[in-house]
Amino acid sequence: MNRCTILLFARLKELAGASMVEIDLEDGANVADLRRKLGEQIPTVAPLLRHCLFAVHDAYADESLVIPANAEIACIPPVSGG
Repeated sequence: MNRCTILLFARLKELAGASMVEIDLEDGANVADLRRKLGEQIPTVAPLLRHCLFAVHDAYADESLVIPANAEIACIPPVSGG
């Protein structure tokens, strides 16, 4: 089992009621697995997750990236401005 720390920002943070969560993933899980698991663990953020970017150890990650053990991951929601 691989325990990861997920940092949440902006609307995700509001919806989750926390700026950080920890999730246990199976060994060999990738970013797509994380996205699914995060939505299952915190259903209030699930609708927004498909639009979010993930950064693993300060580098943007695509869906197929295998998450290393004890990773710190940022979940970055879409932003808009004017």
